[in-house]
Amino acid sequence: MTRAIMIQGTGSDVGKSLIVAGLCRVYARRGLRVRPFKPQNMSNNAAVTADGGEIGRAQALQARAAGVAPSVHMNPVLLKPQSETGSQVVVQGRMVGTAKARDYQAWKPRLLASVLESFSYLKEQADLVVVEGAGSASEVNLRRGDIANMGFARATGTPVILLGDIDRGGVIASLVGTKAVIDADDAAMIRGFLVNRFRGDPSLFADGMATIAAATGWPSFGLIPHFPDAARLPAEDVLGLAGSEAGDARRKVVAVPVLPRIANFDDLDPLRAEPGLAVVLVRPGEAIPVADLVLLPGSKTTIDDLEFLRGQGWDIDIRAHVRRGGRVLGLCGGYQMLGRRIDDPHGIEGAPRSVPGLSLLDIETVMTPQKHLAAVTGISLADGVPFTGYEMHVGDTTGPDTARAAIRLADGRRDGAVSADGLVTGTYVHGLFADDRQRSAWLARLGAAPSGLAYEAGIERVLERLADHLEAHVDCDRMLALAS
Repeated sequence: MTRAIMIQGTGSDVGKSLIVAGLCRVYARRGLRVRPFKPQNMSNNAAVTADGGEIGRAQALQARAAGVAPSVHMNPVLLKPQSETGSQVVVQGRMVGTAKARDYQAWKPRLLASVLESFSYLKEQADLVVVEGAGSASEVNLRRGDIANMGFARATGTPVILLGDIDRGGVIASLVGTKAVIDADDAAMIRGFLVNRFRGDPSLFADGMATIAAATGWPSFGLIPHFPDAARLPAEDVLGLAGSEAGDARRKVVAVPVLPRIANFDDLDPLRAEPGLAVVLVRPGEAIPVADLVLLPGSKTTIDDLEFLRGQGWDIDIRAHVRRGGRVLGLCGGYQMLGRRIDDPHGIEGAPRSVPGLSLLDIETVMTPQKHLAAVTGISLADGVPFTGYEMHVGDTTGPDTARAAIRLADGRRDGAVSADGLVTGTYVHGLFADDRQRSAWLARLGAAPSGLAYEAGIERVLERLADHLEAHVDCDRMLALAS
């Protein structure tokens, strides 16, 4: 019978996604059929699945760690924030509507059926399902109708390991405090704890581990040292974009305005791994620096982010950049911003409206209800270099500059647009830079020396090291025996 184990956290960003990915690789290396599962995720960093839907990027990485193709059933409920209080709701890979945070609470009982259906589907394929919780296990104010943490664990009888993060401080209080505030029946689902991101001599925290065990009655499953290579893996949320790289005379500069609803920002990861590039993340209140390339990333709410961009004066900086002969690349929502106009007659991103674009490409975009989701291959028309990537967007783009398409897809379709002077390019295709061939072509266009970086192979090496790291510091045998 298929077994399952669940990793819940004392808070957001304590490392749940990373630990689940590592455990998927640990148990897959032992010959088990492993599947990752997250009942509910909130992220604008999404991936296209083999079955034609979308899930959180973290679950796609976990599927890779398990050695299987990503499926919509690995993340049956995905919330994609569109504002501070509302999100697009994606169920089993397909958008079903939008909901305000307060209204969403009423959705949860209906969504539980989809969650349980997807969980059952995965269990039929697997020997072990490794489940990731969401946010904090101690959010008792949201416990009623919960489908992401204890509500799911109780509904399925899945044992829980609680993960705390010592790097942020207060890990003893967060673990002991969780036991203090949650319902006794929920607490009974927790069979042990892990402490993540420890730095220094582990013997110095032996008393701390004992204190947690004594106060909670939960045994320790391990003290996990900080794993610095985690930064080389795709991050799940925008917190993973912290920090910029300093430029110098030997490195080409890629400037990226950080928009409030930035999406699919893992497009930046391969560029940040290149030794010949400095990726400068431009924060609100900062000017776009002198750069070789300004990259406008994807956006969950293109019109709002375009207006934010203007409010920062970045439109003026970008035009000055082009006048100096600098290149601009727009990906997905960033591509739409480069045109003359964006129309949203159906209110896809809020109230129906129409706004002027940056007018760097002679194109116009109309937002449409249909979402384009597909894995794609093709070539860049500027140089005939092949690529693999994916489409994930709403909106249809037309106009004179699309006659100079950026991309030709394997099915013959042409995508994107290039300005008459060749300085401004836009495309709907994500994932271009993860392809070593395409990334090398862009390096050449910028005048940067090719590095020979094998990006995807590097991800595999990190996943292997992560599994080794967990095998050394986590009682993986006892955890597997606990799974039920």
